[in-house]
Amino acid sequence: MRKSVHSMVQEAMAAIRTFSVEEAQNLHGRDDVQFVDIRDVRELEREGVIPGAFHAPRGMLEFWVDRESPYHKPVFGENKQFVLFCAMGWRSALATKTLQEMGLENVGHIEGGFTKWKEGGGPVAEKAKKEAVAPSPSGRGQG
Repeated sequence: MRKSVHSMVQEAMAAIRTFSVEEAQNLHGRDDVQFVDIRDVRELEREGVIPGAFHAPRGMLEFWVDRESPYHKPVFGENKQFVLFCAMGWRSALATKTLQEMGLENVGHIEGGFTKWKEGGGPVAEKAKKEAVAPSPSGRGQG
């Protein structure tokens, strides 16, 4: 039997911790909490970001969480409550379930994602722009 995306999200939602926007807003800014934005960088540029959130693109998340991976990011080794979010809460539900299965403790996601966060009056900032690398005298970039 084939699984649909809808059924996979519903299955994940039944197995994970989901924070309401209000609960997430109460957690925001605490030292023992790390918000994790799994949206694509183009979404961050277009829609904005939650201040203080760590950007972990969905395609790299498992690699960054796994301590055995050469791509591991130390932020995921910290003893914190991780609050994942995407645009609508679907990708973050699937990601939260996967991270639980990988053994990451204290992980949940925001119901309705970044969209509901913004609608609920949560703080939003513009994504910081990367500084352009000046071309070298030869006309080629530096890296």
